[in-house]
Amino acid sequence: MLNKPTDYIASLAKGLKVIEAFGPTSPRLSISEAAVASGLDRAATRRVLLTLHREGYADYDGKFFTLTPRILRLGVAALASLPLSQIVQPWLDQLSEQIGQSCSVALLDETEIVYIARAAQKRVMSIGLMPGSRLPAHCTSMGRVLLAALPREEADLLVRRSDLTPRTKFSILDPVQTLCRIDAAREDGYAFVDQEVETGLRSIAVPLNDRKGLTVAALNIGLSSAGWTPKQTIETYLPHLLGVQSALGRVL
Repeated sequence: MLNKPTDYIASLAKGLKVIEAFGPTSPRLSISEAAVASGLDRAATRRVLLTLHREGYADYDGKFFTLTPRILRLGVAALASLPLSQIVQPWLDQLSEQIGQSCSVALLDETEIVYIARAAQKRVMSIGLMPGSRLPAHCTSMGRVLLAALPREEADLLVRRSDLTPRTKFSILDPVQTLCRIDAAREDGYAFVDQEVETGLRSIAVPLNDRKGLTVAALNIGLSSAGWTPKQTIETYLPHLLGVQSALGRVL
């Protein structure tokens, strides 16, 4: 908590805004583009970008800036400091090896989920997922079980704040229908998503609860929809998820 104005470092806040301006759709930014994306004036943005360049966190070709792998030290250090990621990774590795499918654990961050651990077997998505990757919560299986763990009013608010732009022809555009799916996840104890994030991709997720019964994360399996009915997917993979859920519930 800030006690006085001197407790706040404005330059650090500006630097973080500029770093967050970079993303999958904006990996290369000019000073002007970064200024618009960060909401800062051009002069402040320029100073931040040149500082990042000097410290090795950004490359600069004379017009565009791109973040270097050094920037990953910031995010990886934060993720590595989370005991949860260290606890679940061996379980993910074992589960993924047993079933031959990719498994992930994620946390809820407002309207998105953030991957904190992953074990990949097959690439069934067009984008690569890794710790730190983000996806919308409302249309993902892990997002729905995490939203289901919130008070319904809070989940309702987050869904209505979400970008419901369709990602596939199977996407649900109505927030009321999305909330019904979240309610079902709360009732069933798991969420199943069929090609709402990407065509050909299905996923099933369960909440991970601590010893007090509080949901702290979500665990999922992602797989191709080819050759499987939704019922077969659930009957085959849900028991594996529930087994890991039970085991982790004793150590979280």
